[in-house]
Parts: sequence; C-alpha cells; structure tokens
Amino acid sequence: MFDTYDPIAAGVTIWAGIGLAAAVAFLLFGFDRIDPGAHEAYAVRPLLVPGLVLLWPLVIWRWIILSKKER
Repeated sequence: MFDTYDPIAAGVTIWAGIGLAAAVAFLLFGFDRIDPGAHEAYAVRPLLVPGLVLLWPLVIWRWIILSKKER
C-alpha cells in the first residue's frame, strides 16, 4: 500500500499511529472527564475515533487545558 521510501507516506503513517494512540487514551481516560454527560456512552465512542486520529494535537491540547482547570 505505502512505499517505505516515500516520506509523505511515512509521515501519514506516523501521524495516524500517534493519533490512534491518543484516541485510545482519550476515550479510555479523558472522555468522561471532559464531558460528564457522556458517562457510559459507549456506543458513541467508536464514531469519534476517525476525528480524534485526524485532530489529535488539538484533542491533547484541549485535554491538558481542561484538566488544569479541574485542579
């Protein structure tokens, strides 16, 4: 699918890998803290994965800001 020597493909793969790890961490540990109304909303979480993978820097930034406000 991707050529290993293509720098764009390598960048997209790294971006998606980091995004997938951030999405899993956010959905397991941060989703209930950010949105208390979504407690036990397990059917919605898989629908959020593509957006979280794509926008992972914003998700992490927002998660950090909101976690600092809770303290």
